[in-house]
Amino acid sequence: MSDQQAANQLNIEISEEMAEGQYANLAIITHSHAEFVLDFVNVMPGTPKSKVKSRIILTPQHAKRLMKAMVDNVQKFEAVNGVIKDLEEVQIPLQFGGPTAQA
Repeated sequence: MSDQQAANQLNIEISEEMAEGQYANLAIITHSHAEFVLDFVNVMPGTPKSKVKSRIILTPQHAKRLMKAMVDNVQKFEAVNGVIKDLEEVQIPLQFGGPTAQA
C-alpha cells in the first residue's frame, strides 16, 4: 500500500452491540431544507404501537449519496439473486406534521 493510500484509509470501529443491528420493516423519511431524517421502525402485526429503533439524520448531499449507493447495491444484489419483488403497497396512516413519507 502506498503512503497516499494509507493516508486516505479510514479506520472504522463498531461495538458488539451496534454490530448486532436493529431490524426494521418500515422507514419514515422526512426532510427540511437542511436535512433528511430517516426513522427506522419495527412494526409488528397486531401491535397498536411501535417505536423508532434508529434515527439517522443526513445532509441533502449525503442523502443523495446514500440513495445512489442503495440503487447500486440493489442492482448488484439483483444481478446475483434475481429481481426483488415489491410487496403490495401498504397504507399506514402516519402523519407527523412533515412532508409525506414513503418507504
